[in-house]
Amino acid sequence: MTRLLVATTNADKVGEIRELLAGAPVDLITLSAWPHLTAPEENGTTFEANSRAKALYYAQATGELTVAEDSGLEIDALDGAPGVESARFGGAGTSYAEKFALIYTALRAREARDSAARFVCALALVRGDQLLFETRGTVEGRIAPEPRGHGGFGYDPIFFYPPYGVTLAEAGDRKAAVSHRGEAFRRLRTFLRSQF
Repeated sequence: MTRLLVATTNADKVGEIRELLAGAPVDLITLSAWPHLTAPEENGTTFEANSRAKALYYAQATGELTVAEDSGLEIDALDGAPGVESARFGGAGTSYAEKFALIYTALRAREARDSAARFVCALALVRGDQLLFETRGTVEGRIAPEPRGHGGFGYDPIFFYPPYGVTLAEAGDRKAAVSHRGEAFRRLRTFLRSQF
């Protein structure tokens, strides 16, 4: 089995990725093995630029085959915001409840409360300084009238997925079948199976 470093400190993402890569010929390891390694700056203007930069940084710092992803929520009525700033939206330490409130305030100001929106996940697989694979997954939906559901994480409670008639936080086990991260990591799993 090839070792694969999942370059995130987000335990929810690690758990989701572990399930999505089940059956791939890799042994997943996490950044917990490098507790003193500082995170790189995420200053790219696209999800792809950030995922590539993180994967290259961690692959070179650890010597491991590394996958990194950058993901977030794009809201059409807010010109694509929060976008690549999704994790940092509203400032450091802002809770998701506070982020939701900021989004609803901005949408009300534009009279666009139920705007079309999408989740985006870009991932990059790197060994050393070589980019081996990259892809993007998306899921289209709308902003829910109010946060609903207790499953999932991040912006899931405000992301309404019309085919299911619920938010992704209410979708339970069905989320992985349609999520942006699910799409991207299933493609990675196919690539890993073809290479290792």
